Amino acid sequence: MKPIHGFSKLSKLEKIRTLAERDLSNVYRPEELLKSFWHSDLSQQKIFDDFTENSISNFYFPYGVCPNLLLNDKLYTVPMVTEESSVVAAASKACKFWLDRGGFKAEVISTTKSGQVHLRWAGDPLELVNVFEEVKIQLLNSVTELTTNMEKRGGGLLSVRLIDRTADEPGYMQLWADFETCDAMGANFINSVLEALGQNFVQLVSSKTEDVPEVIMAILSNYSPECLVRVSVSCPIDELDDPAHGMNPQAFADKFTLAVRIATIDVNRATTHNKGIFNGIDAVILATGNDFRAVEACGHTYAARDGQYRSLSRANIDNGVFKFWIDIPMSVGTVGGLTKLHPLANLSLRMLGEPSAPELMSVAAALGLAQNFAALRSLVTSGIQKGHMKMHLMNILNHLEATDLERNTVRDFFVDKDISFNAVREYLSELRGF
Repeated sequence: MKPIHGFSKLSKLEKIRTLAERDLSNVYRPEELLKSFWHSDLSQQKIFDDFTENSISNFYFPYGVCPNLLLNDKLYTVPMVTEESSVVAAASKACKFWLDRGGFKAEVISTTKSGQVHLRWAGDPLELVNVFEEVKIQLLNSVTELTTNMEKRGGGLLSVRLIDRTADEPGYMQLWADFETCDAMGANFINSVLEALGQNFVQLVSSKTEDVPEVIMAILSNYSPECLVRVSVSCPIDELDDPAHGMNPQAFADKFTLAVRIATIDVNRATTHNKGIFNGIDAVILATGNDFRAVEACGHTYAARDGQYRSLSRANIDNGVFKFWIDIPMSVGTVGGLTKLHPLANLSLRMLGEPSAPELMSVAAALGLAQNFAALRSLVTSGIQKGHMKMHLMNILNHLEATDLERNTVRDFFVDKDISFNAVREYLSELRGF
């Protein structure tokens, strides 16, 4: 197979036909298939095409909602984009459970984000530190043209400091900058300011010393531990009583908190535990046009901040009160980026009441905690597979191309039975007389 040259310069149809001949020759009518997922409104399709390079079609995920999230005494219907069958159902069930128990409480602790200019310096580190202190005010003033609009909104460049990292890497120095970006995620703003800081710092230093620092790179950090939200649920242990638990509320609370402690001390459990948290968070982040990859990277780094990867959530029992909470850093935006360009992202924000960025942080974290509560609740009572496989049943039936009548019959048959692909296939074969 030979490389394709000039692929990006082809029209969309030319791209598809090139792939149809070379890479999709084993697919029945690939052009028809890909075009069937185009938006019927070509002007809308043009917007989607401009999101990325070499666009040939759209990839659909289900857009669902989780009703009844009571957060800080305000009721939300939360949009969720996910293909995992049990996620929306589990989050909805958890939100309903806590609806009559005070709901979720959220506190945004900080919204500070940071970025670094990474420098190489051949001279004495102390000399560069002294020069930095001398030119610091000039350096801050040199980027006012870039920061003025953000400052009008209440944000901007908060501080700059020089950090000596030569103990880690010879000649490595770092300009560290902190930012407030208000309701924007702020990546473009931060990166523009950082690049200007790097260039201007080099010029200012060159007028003071013989050695000149070299800018290696200037880039925001997706690790933003100072952009932090805390979400919690709590109630007296007696209010955890639920016949579905199959145990008294004290036993449930004890078993639940132990499960969280296990995820705190065992990295194998912590990985799956936190993945479940992001099942909820990612679905909200995607639905609102935010960067789920940045949010996940930050959260996982935060989970390992003491040197071991641990649970992001915590739970305890204190004086007869059960409390379950999460502290998680999260950088999101409600203006800019795809939040206005993508029609469903825009709809999602309207559904949430056009929240501020801190409010969206709280909603997303609450859905992560709800998802985690639902998963742990299942794990310590009936087991995770019972609920998950019921939701997965529809995927199995779709795979086996069941008719509507067959679907209803199979659902009724498995209402009180263990579900597996083989069991469903065998029962469906019996129905079909095979």
